This record gives sequence, C-alpha cells and structure tokens, in this order.
Amino acid sequence: MFEIEQQNQSIHDCFFVSGVGKSCLLLQFTDKRFQPVHDLTIGVEFGARMITIDGKQIKLQIWDTAGQEAFRSITRSYYRGAAGALLVYDITRRETFNHLTTWLEDARQHSNSNMVIMLIGNKSDLETRREVKKEEGEAFAHEHGLIFMETSAKTAANVEEAFINTAKEIYEKIQEGVFDINNEANGIKIGPQHSPTNPSLPSNNPQPGGGCC
Repeated sequence: MFEIEQQNQSIHDCFFVSGVGKSCLLLQFTDKRFQPVHDLTIGVEFGARMITIDGKQIKLQIWDTAGQEAFRSITRSYYRGAAGALLVYDITRRETFNHLTTWLEDARQHSNSNMVIMLIGNKSDLETRREVKKEEGEAFAHEHGLIFMETSAKTAANVEEAFINTAKEIYEKIQEGVFDINNEANGIKIGPQHSPTNPSLPSNNPQPGGGCC
C-alpha cells in the first residue's frame, strides 16, 4: 500500500497475487537490487523510499502483502487506508493473470473508492516464456480503469516508473481535492510542518490530516 508524505506527506500502496515477483519489485525500487531467490511473503512486509514530485519531498510507504489465499483476510485489512495499489501478475504464468478479476474485486470492495490502482505485468525480461500478451494486459486495464505497465524486477525495467507514476496519480488527486487529506482512511499523512491553511495543500481541506494502513 502507498502512503504519501509531503515533507512527511505519505502515500500507502499494496500488492496482490502470489509468487509473481511483488517482493522483488519492492526490493528493486527501495534498494536498487534484485534477489533471484525470494521466499513467499508471509503476512505483510514493508518498504519505504523518498521521491520528489512537483518539487516536493514525498515519502512512499509500501506494504508488500501476501498473495496466498490463506493470508487473504490479513491482506484485506491493509486495503483500507490505502491511497494506491499495484496489482501484479506474472506474464509467464497465465493463471496469475486469470486471477486478477477476483483480486481486483476484493480490493475495490474493501478499499477507498478513490484508490489508484496500477496493473503490472512483471517479468518482462522472460519474453521467450511469455504466456500473457501485452495487449491482454492493456485490454484488462482499459476495461477496469487501471493504469498499465510491464516491468522486470530483474533488469529494473519500468520499476521506477511504475511506483512513481502511481504516486503521481495519487498526488494529482490530492491536489484536485479528490482525496480528503483530513480522513485517515485515505492513506494520506501530512507532515507536522504543514498548517491546515498551507497554500500547497488543497484549499477545501481545512483540518490537519493523517493516515496509515
């Protein structure tokens, strides 16, 4: 899950689906390294990184949720309060693509209706083993109103862009007033140095806010 902090405005983000490289994507984004052998996530793991959007320091707090069915009840609790989510499948395993609808319905049922969701087809470096065409991912994303991108946690292709573009979408919604920054359930947390009347924040949100998944 994404949490945005602008000078401590934070965005929360979460991942879905099992064994598709979610933890490797997070590690590549936060630590700039690839771990070829990675145990399945048990419960929830966490990562964070500072980025800059529109000249402002943003802290992304990212929750790597387990994709196994056994942990679904735990994962659902992290949907609430998430400002964004990365829905990830493995382009070399069609069954992970086939499960997207179920995970997407689950996420939308238990999350804020304004949550930004990016669909990611991971392992684009394994083109010779591809089972899901890029056009299929694009079509699914278009049908469900998602952002789409293919990535490779191994080569780092589009990993930076996937996280930052998702954060930018969330940030734009904050600026447009779509997200109520005073509501902790939205996964937005404004740093203490920002007063309620700070002109860099949406003017229709008069109270200090906070939020975390």
